[in-house]
Amino acid sequence: MDISRTIREERSRLSLSQEELAERIYVTRQTISSWENGKTYPDINSLVLLSHVFDMTIDNLVKGDLEIMEQKIEKNDIRDMNRYAWLMIALIGVTVVLFPLSWFFGFIPGVAIAALTLSVYFYFAHKVEKIKKQYDVQTYREIVAFSKGETLDEIAKIRESGKRKYQTFLWFIGSLIFGAIVSLVIWWILKGF
Repeated sequence: MDISRTIREERSRLSLSQEELAERIYVTRQTISSWENGKTYPDINSLVLLSHVFDMTIDNLVKGDLEIMEQKIEKNDIRDMNRYAWLMIALIGVTVVLFPLSWFFGFIPGVAIAALTLSVYFYFAHKVEKIKKQYDVQTYREIVAFSKGETLDEIAKIRESGKRKYQTFLWFIGSLIFGAIVSLVIWWILKGF
């Protein structure tokens, strides 16, 4: 963590021992040592006192850590979005297979299972949409860039925003056609038996 290095450097700059700094901000020497070794993080009261002793803003004191935290949050969101996308693909596949099977193994139980699978799919779709909205990624190119941890420059972003409407429509129509074809093929195969 950058704050651990900042505390150590600022303490040295002021020629303070860990004990002296601890006395000034009302903590123990072990607490200062723990902060400087990156084992723990100062609470908000300690950050205020540290910024006063070091004569720097809290923003400057924790700036590097905020950037690291933002990157970590973004990586978690990227990982979650990729995981949700794979789950959605699997669930749509299961639904497409279950729906035509429902005609042969009982309409009500088959449709109920397919509807349940589809509801779980929509749950994950909602989570993906929240992440997409949070990072303003909508088009295929933006989503691919985001899933790789990259971003588009402003010009590319403007160009992509013009594509959003028709890409959503085409994706919807394509999904319907693909689902219908797979369902018909499975129905046709099972009808032959």
